Amino acid sequence: MEQKSLGKLDRIDLQILTLLQEDSRLSFGKIASILGVSAGTAYNRIKNLEDKGILRGYTVLVDPSMLGYATIALILVQAEGTHILDVENEIAKIDNVVSVYDITGDFDIAVIARFKYREDLNTFVKKLLTSPYVKRTVTNIVLNVIKEDFRLKIS
Repeated sequence: MEQKSLGKLDRIDLQILTLLQEDSRLSFGKIASILGVSAGTAYNRIKNLEDKGILRGYTVLVDPSMLGYATIALILVQAEGTHILDVENEIAKIDNVVSVYDITGDFDIAVIARFKYREDLNTFVKKLLTSPYVKRTVTNIVLNVIKEDFRLKIS
């Protein structure tokens, strides 16, 4: 994804992003109180961050393994050059897929996916290998998660 020039974010914008990453349920009033600004200012700043696409949404962090999705796979995919984007977009539509990355090196795509059962992973990989334009895959199963936190340390 190409970097976009969004102008400079000031200290208040960065603090708002940090607060919302810690707790996306914070009200405009609570954010305003913490930062020493008006609720209207907090609302306008957050709306501006949303409009710029910096703040893309609000979500809950769920522990997938507590819901039975304990098998994590990192799957590297080689695709036919002119169809890499098509393959990436098709993979991204699959429910078990958590992340799809366009990468450099011997492989074109890195996929992170979660499964309840080893058989589901097996079916996923076999289906992927029969997909048009997929030349080769290498599947790695995660043994232990040492760190998994997609929140960004904002400075």
